[in-house]
Amino acid sequence: MSSKFYLYKGKGRRAEGGHAWVYTDEIEEYDGEYTNGDIVEVYNFRHEFIGKGFINDISKITIRILTRDINEAIDEEFFKKRLHTAWEYRKKVIDTSSCRFIFGEADFLPGLTIDKYEDYYVIQSLALGIDKYKDIIVKLLKEEYGAKGIYERSEASVRKLEGMEPFKGFLTEPFDTTIQITENGVKYHVDIENGQKTGFFLDQKENRKAIHRICKDAEVLDCFTHTGSFALNAGIAGAKSVLGLDVSQFAVDVATSNALLNGLSETVKFECHNVFDILPIWAKEGKQFDVVILDPPAFTKSKDTVGGATRGYKEINLRGLKLVKPGGFFATCSCSHFMSPELLKDTIAEAARDARRTIRQVEYRTQAADHPILWNSDESYYLKFYVFQVM
Repeated sequence: MSSKFYLYKGKGRRAEGGHAWVYTDEIEEYDGEYTNGDIVEVYNFRHEFIGKGFINDISKITIRILTRDINEAIDEEFFKKRLHTAWEYRKKVIDTSSCRFIFGEADFLPGLTIDKYEDYYVIQSLALGIDKYKDIIVKLLKEEYGAKGIYERSEASVRKLEGMEPFKGFLTEPFDTTIQITENGVKYHVDIENGQKTGFFLDQKENRKAIHRICKDAEVLDCFTHTGSFALNAGIAGAKSVLGLDVSQFAVDVATSNALLNGLSETVKFECHNVFDILPIWAKEGKQFDVVILDPPAFTKSKDTVGGATRGYKEINLRGLKLVKPGGFFATCSCSHFMSPELLKDTIAEAARDARRTIRQVEYRTQAADHPILWNSDESYYLKFYVFQVM
């Protein structure tokens, strides 16, 4: 018999509306015994069933709801159905050779991320309840989806808030963790063991394709290039020249090898620079480009640091805008959930005013379709991507 948790009156409205999280301060009382990681039932103050999911009273997010069906068992068949639904969706909306297979709450499996790189899979578990079912998930990936190898990248610091230690390692027999993938006609070496996140930023797939039409015959600057994905898409699109910048020499070396892999080493070059330092110098020198792309890391991962992040976004956008030739194009984005669309829009507008440049919007985009946005879970909406013409 599952333990039953009852929420305070006036609390849990988000959970009743479809959100997967129940916070510790929303819980008034409970009946029955439990062990962290167990499946428990959640009820509102009127004792009406809301859903059931796994519990961890160490975490501020105490319960993560898996199902709204009181009769649905959380077992291998449950996970088999969830994975099947997620895969069928992705087959309809995106190239699945390499993609995000499971996007946590947006695929109704809170705390779980699965990325697919050709026939290899990377799992990230951010919740104790998911760890409990990891063996089942690995089994299904091998039996149902032909996984040749599975690696885990559960290193995020948020695991400590769940009372869990970071973990990184093979979940199958060891294999070569440098994998070659192809996206938008561009080949990449992806290091799923040591690369950022799970090895590659899959969420920008469709945005990288979107810049093709503005990069033909252009001189392009790609800032925060990481392993060169935007730069290489510009090169494939027929850019006259491309320069990618990153503060990490390791990233620059990987990007350079990716350019060689694509036969683009003559036109696509990479240099190791701190973008915040080099852009003001180039602006003073009068250097300009037909296209400038900004894909910075998340400057904020909490509400408490939004102010500082806003200043950072304004500074980098101002510097980037100054380097665009009149009539050229400027692509800029934020991958922070806490940088709201409205705040980012206002910040870019202020940067344009201070740079004394007039911008007109070409398009606004979000994350790729394999990172679906669940409207009753606003945490799933994080990537904002603009393309402007700069006058």
